[in-house]
Amino acid sequence: MFKRSTPILASLNEAETMAFYTQKLGFTFHESNNGYLIFVRDGIHIHLFPCSDPETCRNMGCYIYVTDIEKLYHEYQQLELIHPNGPLRMMPWGLRQFAVVDNNGNIFYFADYMDTRETMPPGVEDR
Repeated sequence: MFKRSTPILASLNEAETMAFYTQKLGFTFHESNNGYLIFVRDGIHIHLFPCSDPETCRNMGCYIYVTDIEKLYHEYQQLELIHPNGPLRMMPWGLRQFAVVDNNGNIFYFADYMDTRETMPPGVEDR
């Protein structure tokens, strides 16, 4: 039934957000409609609405599940985008993830699932 989910986050400044998403995060600008921005990268869409309250942005975020997380982490690390408390690490619930905060204060968690079945004893399955 479900096919895709698209985060809708806040943007404090249209021009700065366009530059950050295209030059730093590597997204392609798709369109702007009265400040409502749409970006795309590898089939992932991100929408941002115009907002004048920085506090609103600091309370927004999303997970984006990726492949080749080490490559993306290195790409963003070279651009000094990794949040100080968000280096690539394994989480207890089986996700490898890292965090980036955009120019507006929205937080992104880029993540992938580890195949935990490889480390489990024979005959034991994930639940």
